[in-house]
Amino acid sequence: MVDVLLGLQWGDEGKGKIVDVLAPQYQVVARFQGGPNAGHTLEFDGIKHVLHQIPSGIFRPDALNIIGNGVVLDPIVFRREIDALGKFNLDLHKNLIISKKAALIVPTHSLLDAAYEQAKGAAKIGSTLRGIGPTYQDKVARQGLRVGDVLSPNFQKKYETLLNAHKVILDRHNFDYTSVLPESEAKFFEAVEFLKTFTLTDSEYDVNNALQAGKRVLAEGAQGSLLDIDFGSYPFVTSSTTMTAGACTGLGIAPRQIGEVYGIFKAYCTRVGSGPFPTELLEETGERMRQEGREFGSTTGRPRRCGWLDLPALKYAIMLNGVTQLVMMKVDVLNIFDTIRVCTHYQMPDGSVTEQLPYDLCDTDVIPVYKDFAGWKTSLDGVHTFDKMPAELAVYVQYLEAELNLPITFVSTGPDREALVHREEVSV
Repeated sequence: MVDVLLGLQWGDEGKGKIVDVLAPQYQVVARFQGGPNAGHTLEFDGIKHVLHQIPSGIFRPDALNIIGNGVVLDPIVFRREIDALGKFNLDLHKNLIISKKAALIVPTHSLLDAAYEQAKGAAKIGSTLRGIGPTYQDKVARQGLRVGDVLSPNFQKKYETLLNAHKVILDRHNFDYTSVLPESEAKFFEAVEFLKTFTLTDSEYDVNNALQAGKRVLAEGAQGSLLDIDFGSYPFVTSSTTMTAGACTGLGIAPRQIGEVYGIFKAYCTRVGSGPFPTELLEETGERMRQEGREFGSTTGRPRRCGWLDLPALKYAIMLNGVTQLVMMKVDVLNIFDTIRVCTHYQMPDGSVTEQLPYDLCDTDVIPVYKDFAGWKTSLDGVHTFDKMPAELAVYVQYLEAELNLPITFVSTGPDREALVHREEVSV
């Protein structure tokens, strides 16, 4: 079976840590969407490392790591990631393979990203400017390059055809690319040669062959469910399917192969970039949360917007993903607060109250309806079992389980791999 692990909020939920924790149970770990706009942070043995495109199982030498066809791959970032992993003495050519069908990010994609954002002005969506959106655009328009194209004797010609199409758009936006493109292209083609030293494969066969052999596969998502291109807070979304369904299309697996779906969420909410955020805290409380949680983007370094947990949004993501068990992250960030708040409903402009996300969330000023809980006001260092949790935290966890009708099987109490409460036998 394929178990899926994904974020239930606006990304940055802590997926990397949990993939790293779960990886020993799996023979294959596969990324199924997104690209270098993702930043999966892993901390262990006093080391902090951020992965962008490479699956988070890479530190487990017995796991085969797959970059799936749903991913958009930047060869320059890929090479930089591989170089940064050099100090860990990992056999990356042995346990990392890349789908030939993954879309290829070329230098002008990031320039297009910047040009589009510049043209939007105040209505910009807060793109990471990594070229993700334009790459997916080219994929859908059937004019993009794929990883497998780097093996073609006509690759240079294919590249130049795409480049010329991009130049037309950049010229139309009066966007100057002449000063930066030559250097970026030189790095790109060097990185392409480096990429060719890895196993480029029809990875859908690798995944399905592994399943036929009885191996366990963990599918790793990027970004978060509320950034999904169809069901997220459109247009302030990413360009891919971040839901469980994306694991099927992004790896080439049948829906009947899906087993457990691990839904990861923070004990509060964060968001990077523009877009609606009903529970956002714009005053001192939000800043305290940001500083305590080190809430700065692992890819961009941008400060994250912070707010209380949003149950209507969380229930929505759980419903669409078919989540079977929950993982709550960064509980320790709330150690400093006297009162913990949870949004249970939205009050609409007409005075009605709902648990549903409105279609026009971007244009509707919903007012969160809160339920308050007593804070635990103590460190969670050394807490590894549920019975050792502060009583107030146990109440918070049990309330959420009852509301969400799912077990919270993992509670993260700190950034390190070992700072985790695993509740193996829990039912709701």
